Amino acid sequence: MAQLQQPGSKTSLRPDTDAQKAAALRRMKNIALALLIAMAVIFCFAFALQSRYPWLGYVRSAAEGGMVGALADWFAVTALFKYPMGLKIPHTAIIPNRKDEIGASLGEFVETNFLSETVVADKLANTQIAQKVGGWLSKPASAQRVATEGAAAMRGAMAVLNDDDVKDVIESMVRKHVVEPAWGPPIGKVAERVFADGHHHALVDLLVDRSTQWIQANHATISGLVSDRSPSWVPQFVDGLVGDKIYTEIYKFARAVQEDPRHELRLQLDNYLKDLAQELQHDPVMIARAESIKAQVLGDPEVRELAGRTWETVKTALFTAVDDPNSELRLKFTSAVQDFGTRLATDPELAGKANAWISDAASYLVRTYKHEIASIITDTVERWDAVETSEKIELQVGKDLQFIRINGTVVGSLAGLAIFTVATLVFH
Repeated sequence: MAQLQQPGSKTSLRPDTDAQKAAALRRMKNIALALLIAMAVIFCFAFALQSRYPWLGYVRSAAEGGMVGALADWFAVTALFKYPMGLKIPHTAIIPNRKDEIGASLGEFVETNFLSETVVADKLANTQIAQKVGGWLSKPASAQRVATEGAAAMRGAMAVLNDDDVKDVIESMVRKHVVEPAWGPPIGKVAERVFADGHHHALVDLLVDRSTQWIQANHATISGLVSDRSPSWVPQFVDGLVGDKIYTEIYKFARAVQEDPRHELRLQLDNYLKDLAQELQHDPVMIARAESIKAQVLGDPEVRELAGRTWETVKTALFTAVDDPNSELRLKFTSAVQDFGTRLATDPELAGKANAWISDAASYLVRTYKHEIASIITDTVERWDAVETSEKIELQVGKDLQFIRINGTVVGSLAGLAIFTVATLVFH
């Protein structure tokens, strides 16, 4: 039945095998027919001569029983696939006439006896799928094959995807999750938590340290600013003294801020940042200003350009990685697959969890979809052509069924001989 064709198909899936099976079927039919003819010939001779040779009665009875058995079994076998001699006798041509009922019964049989949670769970429990899969994945060649197949799948998926469609999706996601929501309140809420926990102090320390270092290294620059902005009638030595004084005070102030964690400037900065976080959440004016900045940064052209750049970058990176067997992505993926396989094969706890998950998943599928799975058989059989289905089934099992005819001939002969012998002994 594995080679049954779809309706209307006239080409066998395995022509050589079908031709061999057809020849074997014809050979067995000829043997069965030859035995029937032999029984008929023997019967005729024995019947004609038994009055002269009484012992031929035994031969006639054996031949008569053989003919009856052969004809009965021929009728039974033929009735499965077609009408005997074209006569539409009731309950014949069973397979063509009851194809759909047979398919439904077969589907129900599979659903009841094979698609059972108990059967599936017991089979999976004895199979140890996780260990076998892990052993296979742990081999370098297998891991490399998985990586190669994954790369091919990724390449195919990337080739199928339409660039404009992907860009539209990215753009819609950016608009939905980034552009449309107001920035002020969420930024203010995050900033409030950061400032409350003091995480910004490290950044303030860095800025103060770098500022102090710059002031220390740029004495001439600071003094020069004083000279450039002083009136021309002020003597140059006065500019120098004033510049030095200003530089010294600025440097002392920077050092004081740097060394004192509780410096007034630091406290004022903390208060300003905390107020800013509150305003971003609750002040309409500040929220509007944040929205204005957002609109300037992420207008329509910018969002579209961002979506395009993002997709092109991802696509280029993926194509480069999957096409290069020695790329970092391929190598790391192969290594990860191999390591995972090794863990599955050697870690009983992990393998047990994986097997339990597989068993639960299979049980769920069987429990939820067993009728749909079994209906594949029913629906497939219903689509088959009745006559062609009968011919194909006969081609697959007809050779064995011809043995029934042969056995019927032999058994009928022995039964006829036994009956005649017993009757003769009893009544003579």
